[in-house]
Amino acid sequence: MIISVLNNIFKYKEKTDYEFSIPDVSNDLNQNEFYKIDEQLVSRDINENLDYLKSKYNMIINSDIKKREFCININNKDIPAFLIYIDGMVSDQNINEYILKPLLLKNSIKMQNNYGTNQILSTISFKKIDIDEFFYSKLIPQNNVIRDKKFKEIIPKINSGFCGLFVEGLENCFCIEVKGYKFRNIEKPITESIVKGSHQGFVENLRTNTSMLRRIINTEKLIIEETEVGNISKTKVSICYINNIVNDDLIAEVRYRINNLKTDYLLSSSQLEQFIIDNYNSSFPQIISTERPDKSANYLFLGRVVVLVDGSPFALVLPAVLIDFITSPEDFNLNYKYANFLRLLRLIALISALLVPGLYIAITTYHYELIPSELLYAIIDARKAIPFPIIFEILIMELCFELIQEASIRASSSFTTTIRNNWCTYIRRCCSIC
Repeated sequence: MIISVLNNIFKYKEKTDYEFSIPDVSNDLNQNEFYKIDEQLVSRDINENLDYLKSKYNMIINSDIKKREFCININNKDIPAFLIYIDGMVSDQNINEYILKPLLLKNSIKMQNNYGTNQILSTISFKKIDIDEFFYSKLIPQNNVIRDKKFKEIIPKINSGFCGLFVEGLENCFCIEVKGYKFRNIEKPITESIVKGSHQGFVENLRTNTSMLRRIINTEKLIIEETEVGNISKTKVSICYINNIVNDDLIAEVRYRINNLKTDYLLSSSQLEQFIIDNYNSSFPQIISTERPDKSANYLFLGRVVVLVDGSPFALVLPAVLIDFITSPEDFNLNYKYANFLRLLRLIALISALLVPGLYIAITTYHYELIPSELLYAIIDARKAIPFPIIFEILIMELCFELIQEASIRASSSFTTTIRNNWCTYIRRCCSIC
């Protein structure tokens, strides 16, 4: 009986019908401005490009969108150019050192002409060089420079910390990576503290999280696929797995569920978890959420898939089974006998938390014969002055535990201590009465 109930709750049932659909962009084009596909191309006229970006970014009222207009002297001619970037997303030092200095201080830059001799840039004829290629290979000493012709590819890069360089007469925009926004340093995990093992936790920066996985899993078999979720937010999501270990069908299922999400925005991994789970009505967790890189790496070695979301310090491990929720990261650093004993204790605690309140109500209300006589007399004597039934008291205790948890999270630290002490005193009194 118990085994059949557990099978009905935890056994995986393969679904044939999914609630996912490929977004129909054609229907959205006329519904909302956010969903319109921008097919505007970079023009040779720099003023046209600048006017388009001013309109796109509402630069009249947008205070953090910055532009820097200047001229580049080539062959004694001033060529207009401008930079556009988002203040706070880029590093001002990188822009000054690796973009503006090479472009403006051109008298110190030399290149080889067709005859193998060095000439100053201002003495080179336009006809002898490809200006686009010369800018890309000679004048921008940055490691990540991308040439794009469509604004639908340029604007997302600017939004993510790139700097856009537009030059008069060129049909390309140079998207230069100069990211410099601040993010939290690597710290200890808050929700999964252990004694033995690593003391590093994920942070909100996606690339930092993937680098921590790379340091632990030192193999080229580790694959990190990147996709975007959200028609407006364009949130980056990384799907991590070890090739030749993970099941190919599992990877295909994860890709299908994530790539076919139709949502405007994605802010956290917990939100993504709600989108891709199997059963929305189940009260049991179906995906593991962890902020520990070592725990995520261990599941990768076991053939699982880890999903990271930019802006969230928690990783999703899928699929999940019952044993995963009673396993601690510290178990892998302990003797297997002691680790199995601890898992058994957690399983007993899980069953007790689920069944003991109901058993207590059933025994004290309907099955008195199961209670020893002395204990039964003590319970009856303690409940003489209580006008409420036992089930009502149990519900109040459960609610008190939830209130303590919420208060410890939401309230300030000094106020939380007082709340916790008062509620604990009240709960102890309730327990003594029951």
